[in-house]
Amino acid sequence: MERNEALQIVKEELTEQRYIHTVGVMETAITLAKRFGADPGQAELAAIFHDYAKFRPKEEMKKIIIEQGYPRDLLEYSPELWHAPAGAFLVEHEAGITDPEVLAAIRYHTSGRPGMGLLEKIIYLADYIEPGRNFPGVGEVRILAEEDLEEALVSSIKNTISFLLKKKQPIYPDTFLTYNDLVKNRRTDE
Repeated sequence: MERNEALQIVKEELTEQRYIHTVGVMETAITLAKRFGADPGQAELAAIFHDYAKFRPKEEMKKIIIEQGYPRDLLEYSPELWHAPAGAFLVEHEAGITDPEVLAAIRYHTSGRPGMGLLEKIIYLADYIEPGRNFPGVGEVRILAEEDLEEALVSSIKNTISFLLKKKQPIYPDTFLTYNDLVKNRRTDE
């Protein structure tokens, strides 16, 4: 699918602000893909569609999670997490995207997961550091992302966990598992 066609499809699903965010994620993902050896075309496509289901009704997302056999414990956590797995399903069935790496990158861009592939890591990080984001710690993660994808990911997840702890919000277990997986694998690489 060509960029303009994909952007037109998602533009109809998103608010103007979220569309601007999506373009920022796309540009960031392409840069990261080139920097770290991923396919820029896959990064572009996954980034464009990463928030495809963001504004779908909660009941629709909940139904998809249940019917598609996604982990039911997702429903016990913030609905902000739901658009990622629901989006992966909808992108496949409504937009006809079938690339399993692209779909996995969309599915796990909010929580991460242990054993993330390169494209998944790039989309997770691009969503976190795109130029429109402005919150404590994002600048440091952007600097890390210039040189070290893994370290940037660890820092972004650490910041997310800290933010949720401060707000006394529940943290989806996959986020902890992703953090632990990245840190453990970092230690074995050193």
